[in-house]
Amino acid sequence: MGIGKFLMKIHIKTYGCQMNERDSERIRSLLAIRGHIASDTEEGADVLIVNTCSVRAKAEEKAIGKLGLLTAKRRHPHVIVGAVGCMVQRMKDSIFDRVKGLDFALGTGGLSKICDILDRIEAGERRVIDIERHRETADTASAHEKSGLSAFVTVLEGCNRRCSYCIVPEVRGVEVSRPAQEILHEVRTLVAGGVREITLLGQSVLGYGKTTPVWESGHVSPRGFLEPFPRLLEALCEVEGLDRIRFTTSHPSGCTNELAAAISGLAQVCEHVHLPLQSGSDRILKLMNRGYTISEYRDAVGRLRERNSSMSVTTDLIVGFPSESDDEFEMTRRAVKEIGFDNAFVFKYSPRPGTRAEELADDVPSEEKLRRNHALLRDLDVRGTEVNAGLVGTEVEVLVEGPSLRDKRRMSGRTRTNKIVVFAEEEGIGIGSLVRVLVERAMPQTLYGSAVSGSLTRGGAGKTGGGLEL
Repeated sequence: MGIGKFLMKIHIKTYGCQMNERDSERIRSLLAIRGHIASDTEEGADVLIVNTCSVRAKAEEKAIGKLGLLTAKRRHPHVIVGAVGCMVQRMKDSIFDRVKGLDFALGTGGLSKICDILDRIEAGERRVIDIERHRETADTASAHEKSGLSAFVTVLEGCNRRCSYCIVPEVRGVEVSRPAQEILHEVRTLVAGGVREITLLGQSVLGYGKTTPVWESGHVSPRGFLEPFPRLLEALCEVEGLDRIRFTTSHPSGCTNELAAAISGLAQVCEHVHLPLQSGSDRILKLMNRGYTISEYRDAVGRLRERNSSMSVTTDLIVGFPSESDDEFEMTRRAVKEIGFDNAFVFKYSPRPGTRAEELADDVPSEEKLRRNHALLRDLDVRGTEVNAGLVGTEVEVLVEGPSLRDKRRMSGRTRTNKIVVFAEEEGIGIGSLVRVLVERAMPQTLYGSAVSGSLTRGGAGKTGGGLEL
């Protein structure tokens, strides 16, 4: 079946971060322009794509396993199986040795070439690979599927930080920021299509505009902001119909007074920052090449909370980094308790090829890594219970995302601080509604309550679609 001559059903399995989710959306959108159709299932799909992640060894193992299953269970000879993303960029041609029967491999810098790749396969080529870094056009960078309630918007690609454990600079390249006007045009188009919330994406999003000019000459911030990212937030708040702006992922060096002022002074910017800590030990942070001490990290959080009393801070933590002692792990536990995170992702260290940390002895036993992982998760559950219990009896603003997956009679959504809220269905409230909810009960990860009568500030689009997995 020819790619260029027939409509194809495309299924994409995505592993990894929000950047990968956004990349998968771009691929589907670019293929849709050719008339091809996205499929939610593998069955009946003509093209099966796995968008891969290389941040941890486990993520690569999952992707390799999935690709192996897809090639082994290929329904018909015409079914095409391909890999895209970070693992392709790292493994290059060797991915074809790991996955027998793989038809194509596309790196992180060439996603806009997906249609060309499929055309080459139609012409009879196999084992097609492209890991070059192609220049994106505004159209390919801004490609979205049919708009929903929320959308990811990439503002910065790559990373210059060179953390010793991280493979991102190798697979994503150096930092390149998109022009501000291009981003503004993309967001206006999304909002015109019904989007009410955007999340600005970048491996180190607060570095936006620091290495690449992003503003046209003569642009002046009405509030006097000098830093590129607060200026971008300010400009996006002028987009009529946009209710909420989120961003991820952040680095403490970007948590400046200007950023704190932007979050507190711009109504659409949500009071939530995801700020990876990784370790509570200064020695381990130095080995990681994170570029800050635990004291400097606390100062960064303090600047944000000083201006925003309701600020929610979430984080990433790595346990079992080479040479991490029991005492240093306990430093991390103390830091988590003292800083008071709302939530965290905890990861067991795994060495990544080509990183500086790979040269260090991976000397923390796997059983000890698992113990530390579980200990931190227990601590975070206790903290989550305490934080959420403090919200019982208060009202929170919720952007409704849909019915709860566990109980279709209830609605679910998120607060400005990114907390999941479940509440009883009310007439007139649907997807996209902004409503105030009285919190009546709290669990570590979820709040439960009732919509406050007369608090609906905007009607929704009915109950079609799915809500949060609760």
